[in-house]
Amino acid sequence: MAENGNGRAILIAAFLISLSIVGGSFFIASSLDRATSQIELAAGALEKLPLAAAPAPAARPDRPVRPDRNKRYDVSVGEAPTRGKADAPVTIVEWSDFQCPFCSRVEPTLDRIEKEYGDRVRFVFKHMPLSIHPQAGAAHAAAEAAHRQGRFWEMHDRIFENPRDLRRETLEGYAAEIGLDMDRFRKDVASEDVSRRIDEDIKQAGQLGVTGTPAFFINGKFLSGAQPFPAFKKSIDEALEKSS
Repeated sequence: MAENGNGRAILIAAFLISLSIVGGSFFIASSLDRATSQIELAAGALEKLPLAAAPAPAARPDRPVRPDRNKRYDVSVGEAPTRGKADAPVTIVEWSDFQCPFCSRVEPTLDRIEKEYGDRVRFVFKHMPLSIHPQAGAAHAAAEAAHRQGRFWEMHDRIFENPRDLRRETLEGYAAEIGLDMDRFRKDVASEDVSRRIDEDIKQAGQLGVTGTPAFFINGKFLSGAQPFPAFKKSIDEALEKSS
């Protein structure tokens, strides 16, 4: 009798579990049907909404327009220091930075040009101390102050002999060595007029599209960087041919 009772209890429990499963399945299926219907309704509503325009890509900043190597520019010499005959058939205008390693590296090439071409080439120096060189400004002010006393190139050569040391005391030592009036030199270094001259050269460089140093214009034709002698020779010989 106990065994029959246990069997009947097991059958009843199994029946109840079956009902629970069937009922749960029905509930889940109903819930899924309702969820699917809601999703379909939402999708339809979204399709009716106007599409927002995609944001335009950010515009790239314009790159500086560099000088055209095939164009001849009218480069004013102005009050800049010069070396060589004023009527030389070829004029090389250089924008330079006393703290720029490439500017010091090109100096031997410029010396070679002077030796090989002599009076046929005139050199013009333009100031362009770059903001990335914190000591360059003082060196250019010293060189421009020396120019006021007719000793620019002497100061220029001394600065480029050791461009890593551009301290005030070093620059004043150079000024004393080349025989400058030191009171006048110190006054000129700090003057607004010297600062104006340097700023004028920087402004002129910007108008021509020059963005780095050294930069050269050989009879108005642009040549960029510390180029080897053959590159200069090619441009100078072309200028000489056109001027003859």
